[in-house]
Amino acid sequence: MASKVFPAMLLTGFLILLIVSFKPTLIPSARTTNTADTTKVVMKQYWMVLLRKGPQRNQDSAAAALIQQRHIANIERLARSGQLVVAGPFGDDGDLRGIFILDCPDSATAASLVKTDTAIITGRLSFEIKPWWTARNCVFK
Repeated sequence: MASKVFPAMLLTGFLILLIVSFKPTLIPSARTTNTADTTKVVMKQYWMVLLRKGPQRNQDSAAAALIQQRHIANIERLARSGQLVVAGPFGDDGDLRGIFILDCPDSATAASLVKTDTAIITGRLSFEIKPWWTARNCVFK
């Protein structure tokens, strides 16, 4: 019987030592989200430009192709400058043709940037500018 008591006492002592020294910590994936998160969301204003069919869409196919080529070159120039953060057409053939989202100080600056586009200059497209807000670094840098 003594041969069974000694191992049982060692095991009990080890378990007591283990329980006393155990300090539980949560792993990051198991942490619960605090609904009263104190992270402040900083909003930033951008300018959304809605591009519509313009009044002058009667160009022949060669002229329309040249206007489109220059339109794309202008988009690339504005994107390289960091002022144009999003540009793209819509997938249907409706009146609303596409959008730009510009990062600039005011609507007057946005309008001056849009007016450099050959599609606007020739009247193939017209535009409307709206202020648009999103959380800084939420969608764009």
